[in-house]
Amino acid sequence: MNTLWSQFKQSNMLNRLIYINLAVFVVVKLVDIVMMLSGVQAANPVVEFLGAYAGWENLIRHPWGVVTYMFLHQGFLHILFNLLWLFWFGRIFLEYFTGRQLLNVYICGGIAGALLYTLAFNIFPAFDATYAMAIGASAAVYAIVLATAVYVPNYTVYLLFLGQVKIKWIAVFSLISDLAMLDGANAGGHIAHIGGALFGIFYIASLRKGTDIAAWVGRVIDAVSGIFKRKPKMKVSYKRTDGGYRRAESDYDYNARKHNEQKEIDAILDKIAKSGYNGLTEDEKRTLFRNSRNN
Repeated sequence: MNTLWSQFKQSNMLNRLIYINLAVFVVVKLVDIVMMLSGVQAANPVVEFLGAYAGWENLIRHPWGVVTYMFLHQGFLHILFNLLWLFWFGRIFLEYFTGRQLLNVYICGGIAGALLYTLAFNIFPAFDATYAMAIGASAAVYAIVLATAVYVPNYTVYLLFLGQVKIKWIAVFSLISDLAMLDGANAGGHIAHIGGALFGIFYIASLRKGTDIAAWVGRVIDAVSGIFKRKPKMKVSYKRTDGGYRRAESDYDYNARKHNEQKEIDAILDKIAKSGYNGLTEDEKRTLFRNSRNN
């Protein structure tokens, strides 16, 4: 665990996002296994706790879900394809933007996807929001994909069987696919994808006008992390008397002074052992007297 934590801290933001998604997935699968072996027939409590609910009552009881759901997966193929997309487009994104911006767009895109998902399920009669729940990083990843494609549309990648393809066509194909599958079984997921994609497009448009609309995420994270940061060690100060007035000393200064005084006293004691007390100078006698009084 120490090795994994050290590697996590040394990684860039893209790898950190991947590690977090993988860690949550492992926890979910471990809970699934324990429940299966125990014969428990119920929904996974981790999924229920971290998912983004569409129903207003559940959403109010689990408001954190609009953020935590974007790190939550249950199926292996689900997390595999999401993390592959995140890795491919995240690397291109980081060629032009910072790791903090990657995190900000990821979270804002995920929130945008959750909000559009919730609105759709509560507006359109075709959906039942009572027990509906969104999970997965798709909307957050779509925000990064579209932001990258809008910023550098002619960036070229190599695709198996297709050869060199500009990423703008990958983004267009992805959006068309989601729109075409809105009448399918996973309509809610595709709506969330569109929400994330729209945020990615709007992010680059606003950034070109000089406004980073996702910067608030970084400020919130800094504020929250500041609360839990370890407070600085207590600074100990000592009072000493010099020339009739009191002066405060730091812990370092106090220890340094006491060390030098002890060396001086040791030298005086050695002199007494060799030539007796009468062999001391007046200054040495005063130093010895002052030290014996302080002790």
